[in-house]
Amino acid sequence: MSKKWFKAKTYGYGWYPATWQGWLCILGYVVVLTASSWLLEANLAINLVPFILIVFLSTGLLIYVCYKKGEPASWRWGEDDKK
Repeated sequence: MSKKWFKAKTYGYGWYPATWQGWLCILGYVVVLTASSWLLEANLAINLVPFILIVFLSTGLLIYVCYKKGEPASWRWGEDDKK
């Protein structure tokens, strides 16, 4: 089995990057959101819908990658819940 890119958080729900591939995914996500925010600079009324679509699609893609390449996600209350 391949190494997991994302590990489950100790408390709460979600993941954090555990390998360089995971960090690269996070960096790519930040770059996409930063670049798409420049769309808003020229004309907010015209560019708001594409910006919102980019944010939702890139966030969905990041969650999908975390789900596929990470540990199973569930609500955790600490070390006792990690299995």
